[in-house]
Amino acid sequence: MDTVKNLFGMIKSASHCVALTGAGVSTLSGIRDFRGKNGLYTDKSGIYERMFDIDNFEKDPSIYYNAARGFIYSLDAKDASVVHNTLGKLEAKGFLKAVITQNIDLLHQKGGSRKVIEVHGSPVVHYCLRCAGVRMPFEEVAEIVNSGGMPKCPHCASILKPAITFFGEALPIDAIREAGSEAGKADLMLVLGTSLTVHPAAGLPDATIRSGGKIVIVNDQNTHLDRYSAMRFSDLGAVFEELNDLLDRN
Repeated sequence: MDTVKNLFGMIKSASHCVALTGAGVSTLSGIRDFRGKNGLYTDKSGIYERMFDIDNFEKDPSIYYNAARGFIYSLDAKDASVVHNTLGKLEAKGFLKAVITQNIDLLHQKGGSRKVIEVHGSPVVHYCLRCAGVRMPFEEVAEIVNSGGMPKCPHCASILKPAITFFGEALPIDAIREAGSEAGKADLMLVLGTSLTVHPAAGLPDATIRSGGKIVIVNDQNTHLDRYSAMRFSDLGAVFEELNDLLDRN
């Protein structure tokens, strides 16, 4: 029977352990996921499905900013979950080498992780699609957006775009390469809160398996790699509460 104590032993004995995280790790912080039972994409208005489309952004950036105001730009009010905090502790103790995340909520950094590879980009910086070198930090943009406005380029007055990868855009190549490298080196990958349906991130555990490494899956939905996992758990919160306790005692 799979136990968290056995999982902790695997993590401690691994020479290169990495984590791959999806939206499920942030639902514990009160952030809705995208494709779950109560996910953003179940909203009947369809606004959340349209918000991350580059064509929509170029035609009408207010679609993104109106939808994101209470989602992305209220992240300062969200606390890191036990998953984020425990992953941060694992890294600090040298047990975890990197977090590869599909998330754009910056909560891994808030939880103490230092090596975070964001394969879908990040809202930490906003930039102009037309003027090279124009950058605005998240905190400044959040203040503007939460006041009802949208961040503008000081040169051409175009609305700035977050460095999140929208549908229709190429993923950040450096992050994808680094994620692939970490997955290939890993002798243990923790697959957390993701149903492994969005590529190329969904293919990263395969790279670990092909290199002879093991994967452990913690997710409330089934994945296509469940039968290849060395351990399989469903309750992410319960697993990491116990893992956090074990970490504090050792």
